[in-house]
Amino acid sequence: MSDPEGGPDVSVRVAWPADASGIAAVQLRAWEQRYGDLLPRLLAERGLDASSHAAAWQESLKHPPLAENRALVALAHDHVVGFALTGPATDPDADPASEGEVVEFTIDPEWTGKGHGSRLVQAVVETLQADGFSRAVCWLDSTDDQLREFLVGAGWGADGASRSLADEGGAGEVKQVRLHTDLGDASPADAV
Repeated sequence: MSDPEGGPDVSVRVAWPADASGIAAVQLRAWEQRYGDLLPRLLAERGLDASSHAAAWQESLKHPPLAENRALVALAHDHVVGFALTGPATDPDADPASEGEVVEFTIDPEWTGKGHGSRLVQAVVETLQADGFSRAVCWLDSTDDQLREFLVGAGWGADGASRSLADEGGAGEVKQVRLHTDLGDASPADAV
């Protein structure tokens, strides 16, 4: 979409393999903000660097595990500023035929508050609806107040489910809460 006033060209579309390096860069910047000084050690433990991370993304975009697995990118001109991954819900209490999941929702920390999150969450909802899902869930870290506030403002709510994931690097556990929405009622927040 183009702004008739001459503002920035912003959009959301399905990710292409050529977007892999942009997605990897956004994810690494978000991880840097989240993990700080721990990030180099965590990446080294997983044998990742910027190049191998982008290559893994490119392979994933070329060969998604299921037809219903989607990757969407938020763009400012042709620059990736955010991404989201969707697919069938995988929780033991989920009905994968009717429940979709937002596996990841990330906006580049340098691009938050400019509306990219709102456009991306709307595209996520439309994609999950087009894939035939009537409900969506999203797991997020219990300490991620910014993302929780944004999703609640977009019509999502906690459903009481929580889980703890062991950190592979031995740094402890990550506690998560699950949000959900009826896809017929979801609407984007003003801006992220």
